[in-house]
Amino acid sequence: MTDGKDLLYGERQILENQLLPIENPAPDRQYLITHDCPEFTCLCPRSGFPDFATIHIEYVPDGHVVELKSLKLYINGFRNQHLFHEAAVNSILDDLVRTVAPTWMKVIGDFTVRGNIKTVITAQHGTRPAHV
Repeated sequence: MTDGKDLLYGERQILENQLLPIENPAPDRQYLITHDCPEFTCLCPRSGFPDFATIHIEYVPDGHVVELKSLKLYINGFRNQHLFHEAAVNSILDDLVRTVAPTWMKVIGDFTVRGNIKTVITAQHGTRPAHV
């Protein structure tokens, strides 16, 4: 599978994916967008065992919003990456902020119990408008 010729179409889409911004259809209104990604997986960088999480994304858009298929494929792209929970959540926030430049954004990684430890990581960008 290293040359890319034997990849299934979904694997190829994940490998080639980039987060895509689309124009905000209501740029004159501040409103809240929420995405829940319940099938997030990555690999523990120490053991190689899989980690599972629900990623919650909330943001108040400015000029752009994230295109949903690109977000789905982007999240799926973490499946084989060796990352600590904190690195995964902060990477998602950084990439989304770079892509859509929101007024405010919060990413929560709600990881399943592993070794009797439940971990929730929250990372935020900007200041949430009080009325949203």
